[in-house]
Amino acid sequence: MSISRIVVMLGILSMLGGGRLLAAPRGAPGQGPPAPGGSSALRRDWLSRWERSILADARNRYCDRELGEEIGWLISPFEDGFLGGYEATRDTKWLDRLVDWGDAWTARGVAEPDGFLGWPKSEGASTDAVPGFTTDNMLGEAMGLTPLVKMARIVKQTPGLQPRFGAKAEAYLKLAERTFAKWDARGCWREVEGGGVWVVPPFGVDLAAGKFTEGYELRRTGGFTNPANKQNLTALWLIALFDATGKPVYRDRAEAWWRVMKSRIRVRDGGRHVAWNYWDPAGPWDYKADGSPRHWVGVHPNGGYYAVDVEGIVAAFEHGLVFARADIDRLIATNRDFMWDHAVKGAKFGRIDGGRPDPRWRDSPGVLWAALVPYDETLRSIFEANHDPASWGGLAATPWYLARMEGP
Repeated sequence: MSISRIVVMLGILSMLGGGRLLAAPRGAPGQGPPAPGGSSALRRDWLSRWERSILADARNRYCDRELGEEIGWLISPFEDGFLGGYEATRDTKWLDRLVDWGDAWTARGVAEPDGFLGWPKSEGASTDAVPGFTTDNMLGEAMGLTPLVKMARIVKQTPGLQPRFGAKAEAYLKLAERTFAKWDARGCWREVEGGGVWVVPPFGVDLAAGKFTEGYELRRTGGFTNPANKQNLTALWLIALFDATGKPVYRDRAEAWWRVMKSRIRVRDGGRHVAWNYWDPAGPWDYKADGSPRHWVGVHPNGGYYAVDVEGIVAAFEHGLVFARADIDRLIATNRDFMWDHAVKGAKFGRIDGGRPDPRWRDSPGVLWAALVPYDETLRSIFEANHDPASWGGLAATPWYLARMEGP
């Protein structure tokens, strides 16, 4: 793992301020309940502090240099924030900034041996389960493209935006669909019992030689199944593509993963609470020659990953897929009644399975599952009491919450 990824993950997985943890749930537009609460004063204060923060932080211009998975962890939080800024204010200056960042990273794609564009980097697979190939990264691309796809949907549905942004919206959709076709053609989608999963491919790219590395011939049988959080982030991209295009293949792939996700959730404490593993093997490619799994199986001691999973589950629910209101209620009970320490200001959360905190993540054995905030008044109160609109997590979460709370 690169130094930049370590730095961003420390920010992402902090208690109540981490990037994806408080990112806007990317469900169907307009679905789900509003998030009442707050006040016009809170709105003005948060929006002012958020704007100063995101504009100052955007000077880093990650969009001009990051590749691979860092497209997701370092570029997409700003894209999400810019898109959210438009949704919260309807000021098109935020769409201009989104286009600026979107163009900056997508224009740096390079043609790979099969004719698809990629953004490869050394050790781009981002997992020790496969060799340290130079390769592009599906997760990074999915996360980076999701805000652009969502923008395209908004533009298509808003006649007043089409003269200025229509051509760009179509270009982003074309790129996103072509990127989906790339990973599909490379054998990264696997149908499994009860659904489907995405795998990290067992090969890389030799750009100098203009060919793929050894392992390309195993692209449909080898590889390594991504953990749940990465599956859910990819599904969020696919459901955004469905929202923008109406093409069933994207919804069907997201739904297939969410069926697998639901099958892995364990009901605990007489049906009141739930838990699930960070990673589970999905097929023969996930086992070593001696029959042991290629990755440890269990609950991750860093609670941030589970907030991402809940974001995916909520999006599925809001699309009428796989999960029902009873599932959302169990998640609320788990986060509020089992994990939370019952302090509103300075709230802390324990592990999803009740285990002891790991010293490496002593500040984040569990976190607020922000995607549930619109569905529970107590969690909403915790969010408002602890949220920092000028934090890393506030880049996307602040405008999302303000838009969801009362609109522009």
